[in-house]
Amino acid sequence: QVQLVESGGGLVQAGGSLRLSCAAAGRIFTINTMGWYRQAPGKQRELVAAITSGGSTNYADSVKGRFTISRDNAKNTVHLQMNSLKPEDTAVYYCNADVVRSWSERYPYWGQGTQVTVSS
Repeated sequence: QVQLVESGGGLVQAGGSLRLSCAAAGRIFTINTMGWYRQAPGKQRELVAAITSGGSTNYADSVKGRFTISRDNAKNTVHLQMNSLKPEDTAVYYCNADVVRSWSERYPYWGQGTQVTVSS
């Protein structure tokens, strides 16, 4: 089994910063894409940012220039540096990882979610 453990959420004022971290542990051969999604009350879960094992990144238009995703392949971790936060960034943030456990086992895994609240 594989577990994703997130940390770093919290309450911050508009304009502030937070850094989210996610660590994958368990039977892992390699991890392809890792990413962060978010879900606000009454809205669908949406992609915030993703990063491939080679370091290619993809961002939602709403966070470009403010958020930065990074990863450490050796430690199976992914981070999301969030700057210039806005109230509309308020949501539960979920870590996602495309995990390869063997030549025939590849599954998406999700973290438990961490709350980010931005006050105006």
